[in-house]
Amino acid sequence: MLKTIMENVYAEIVQKKSKFIANIIYVQTVEEAEQRLKEIRKKYYDARHNCYAFSIMTQEGIINRSSDDGEPSGTAGGPILNIINKNELTNVLVVVTRYFGGILLGTGGLVKAYSEATLKAIEQATFVVEQLGMEFEVVISYADIEKFNYYCSKNDINVIKVEYDEQVKCIIEVNEEEKQKLLLNIQNLNFKIYNYRVIKQKNIKKH
Repeated sequence: MLKTIMENVYAEIVQKKSKFIANIIYVQTVEEAEQRLKEIRKKYYDARHNCYAFSIMTQEGIINRSSDDGEPSGTAGGPILNIINKNELTNVLVVVTRYFGGILLGTGGLVKAYSEATLKAIEQATFVVEQLGMEFEVVISYADIEKFNYYCSKNDINVIKVEYDEQVKCIIEVNEEEKQKLLLNIQNLNFKIYNYRVIKQKNIKKH
């Protein structure tokens, strides 16, 4: 199980007229992190620096990467990554954007500013556990939708999509244990499952 963020967060600080904007973004792959970094750079196209770090779990293990993006070596990306690792966060990209205010901060001041911006954003984050799971489709009747939603809410199961056709198709996120519990208890549930299937394996978040 991995510790990550529930949703993306944002914070900013000002140090000697320089503005530091920290964005913490949930990502699952290096490619996704690189794409989100491009989006941040486009959004803050007029900023002097977009320093970043990320920690991402892959099949080969955890990949850590950081960049000072033109700041003196070791003053931005490294401190950001150090905070990510100290908080034991995975599958996150942290980008701290700097708008230069005209006053040099020095290496110590830069480390302090990039660290403080990152920490301020982390303070606003809600942490969750991420684990291996799946998207699972369950087919039920219209009459049972409220009972099914109650079951999911009570058992911390996320309903990510509902399709209304002749019957109701509910796509939920479950781990293997939750899937087995649901299927083993089919006869004892107060709603009827007409059909089910695994759509795909994926990482899922749990409170």
